[in-house]
Amino acid sequence: MPLTTETRQNLMKVSVATLCTALFKRGLRNQFIQDVHPLNNTLPNMVGEAFTLRYIPAREDINPISVFLDRKHPQRVAVEQCPPGGVLVIDSRKDPRAASAGGILVARLMARGVAGVVTDGGFRDSPEIAKYTMPAYHNRPSAPTNLTLHQALDINVPIGCGDVAVFPGDVVVGDAEGVIVIPAHLADEVALEAVEMTAFEDFVTEKVHEGRSILGLYPPTDEQSRTDFAAWRQLNQR
Repeated sequence: MPLTTETRQNLMKVSVATLCTALFKRGLRNQFIQDVHPLNNTLPNMVGEAFTLRYIPAREDINPISVFLDRKHPQRVAVEQCPPGGVLVIDSRKDPRAASAGGILVARLMARGVAGVVTDGGFRDSPEIAKYTMPAYHNRPSAPTNLTLHQALDINVPIGCGDVAVFPGDVVVGDAEGVIVIPAHLADEVALEAVEMTAFEDFVTEKVHEGRSILGLYPPTDEQSRTDFAAWRQLNQR
């Protein structure tokens, strides 16, 4: 099911933490990509459908720098084919010792209207990428070219990224804390629930800052808490 404009907008307004809880309610415990961090944590949420690239360990006799002369090189093709509004998700085998990509390729993704890029490896030129307006997530900076350790093999196939299974078309959401993968068929309902959860959590946070106890409030086991939340929603048009 394609990502709708409404669902994209809803996911722009919620946190990855809230989405983790919504997925946990549905029995999905391992959707948060491990050891992946934003290069710029001040950007709006990254939201888009996954377009994947898979690396395997490089073999020196077939992975020299001259492979980049081939216009069909999978890394280059992935950069040119990841659709506008999509998220390029790279399986770098959780190995940041060699870069998954660098500033030029990430700039090309940004120029093409891609919503973001994620790798469980590293990016070279990371100080420059951190200045881009497109979200980028990686494990840590890495200067060596990917060719020294990684060989690009497959495009838009199921991959593992940071110990999470990512299928093409899954909905990928990133915020200042990290990145979560939502199975495509659950995206609409999870987004709607997350918006509701966010409204309630904002209400609770406001009341806690006012000095109210969490007992009976979070979760709202007291009827008064539910009544107060309904009034708060009406007042704040939430």
